[in-house]
Amino acid sequence: MPDDPRPALAALEDLSEIVRKIRARTPARLLAGRAGAAYRTATQLDLREAHAAARDAVRAELETDQVFGSEFRRTWNPLDVRTQAATKDEYLLRPDLGRHFDNTSVVEIKKRCAPDRDIQIAIGDGLSVPAIAAQVPSLLPLLYSGARARDWTVGTPLVIHHCRVGILNEIGELLNPHVAILLIGERPGLATAESLSAYMAHRPRAGHTDADRNLISNIHVRGLDPESGAHRILNLAAQMIATNHGGYTLRENPPTLK
Repeated sequence: MPDDPRPALAALEDLSEIVRKIRARTPARLLAGRAGAAYRTATQLDLREAHAAARDAVRAELETDQVFGSEFRRTWNPLDVRTQAATKDEYLLRPDLGRHFDNTSVVEIKKRCAPDRDIQIAIGDGLSVPAIAAQVPSLLPLLYSGARARDWTVGTPLVIHHCRVGILNEIGELLNPHVAILLIGERPGLATAESLSAYMAHRPRAGHTDADRNLISNIHVRGLDPESGAHRILNLAAQMIATNHGGYTLRENPPTLK
């Protein structure tokens, strides 16, 4: 008589369950299967869709009312400002221009924004407008309510077009906040085009580098949710204020999240 096939079938079912659990824990395309030496058609189409979303995210222009809606402007009254990168192409080709405000923006910031606040929040398009559109509306209210609960003063929020992380230095020079927070769209990948980073700097100044900054990254639907992200950002800001320094020497001490 032939061998009983039931144990082999049970093993396949177990393997299928293991594969399902592994794939549920990561957006990476693991154990996706193949057709010959290539991906299956469904995987190929999924990759092409993700690649198109990433390209669109990089090329998208930030239109504040269109991205956030008129209610966002009425609630937060942000100041729209621009860097010296006049176009998206210039922004992509000249990263240095995205680290400095243009002259008009410098004048407007000095006119409308109060200096010497505990917290100054800026929203930058970075390399993904969809990221700030998806994450900022949930994250920003949590940051403001958490800051006010700690009796921190908070500056007028900035919305920065064609923004690079180094703009934190000019925010520090112009407004002298204790902690500057830049919510910026991350470079999109094939897992998501909607991932947000929060770069943070204590008393940022000209000449500061990434070594003088701290980062909370991967804020998106399959990464760090806005509530957890806000907890970590506020906790790190509190450490900066308490210790009066930031950067690579400051080790994040996250609170226990429920």
